[in-house]
Amino acid sequence: MELKIHPKMIIGLNGIIQGGVSVEDFSAVTKINFVDSEIILEEFVKNGIGTKQNDNYYFDGGDKLKIAVALLENGYPIDEISISLDWKDFEGLTGEILSSKNFAVIKNMILTKPRMEIDVIGIRLGIAILIDCKHWKRYSSSALKTAVKKQIERTKHYVEKTPGGMAVPVIVTLYQDKVNFIENVPIVPIFQLTSFIDEFYGNIDQMKTIETD
Repeated sequence: MELKIHPKMIIGLNGIIQGGVSVEDFSAVTKINFVDSEIILEEFVKNGIGTKQNDNYYFDGGDKLKIAVALLENGYPIDEISISLDWKDFEGLTGEILSSKNFAVIKNMILTKPRMEIDVIGIRLGIAILIDCKHWKRYSSSALKTAVKKQIERTKHYVEKTPGGMAVPVIVTLYQDKVNFIENVPIVPIFQLTSFIDEFYGNIDQMKTIETD
């Protein structure tokens, strides 16, 4: 995608709404002036993001994510981009990053007995990364500890259902300064997920791994 990046395009993510949006609507939602709004919308359509019919621009569920990935590829800060994404977009972005690193990706996997849902799974070289995406603006250490315990339980459940499987529970957050560990489970800020995955296999001995006996 050869998206010509406009300085206000990150703000424009907030105006990407499923269904039809006029330039006036987009401008009102994003607080971007009419001229810049039209330039941004036309650039999206030119790159196959959304379609234009009469004076309205139509977007579907994956379009906001396509723009976010294009902005990332052009060097825009991932933390600024992530703020404009909702939890579903956030999970999608996590999946896109794994996919770009040649992981097979499964989203929103439901396990039964007991019922559990795993946000994003990335599988490569026989190891699964099980990610719980936390699109929280604020969180306490006790909330993170609870999230870690739940993710360890989900990972154990996943491994029980996957003979010969080996899995690593991971929490991906929206706001955080650096990678931390709770009970050897990595807490990874979204803007560092790419480098975390690049170094994943070299650092796996430092992480909690769960495998079938």
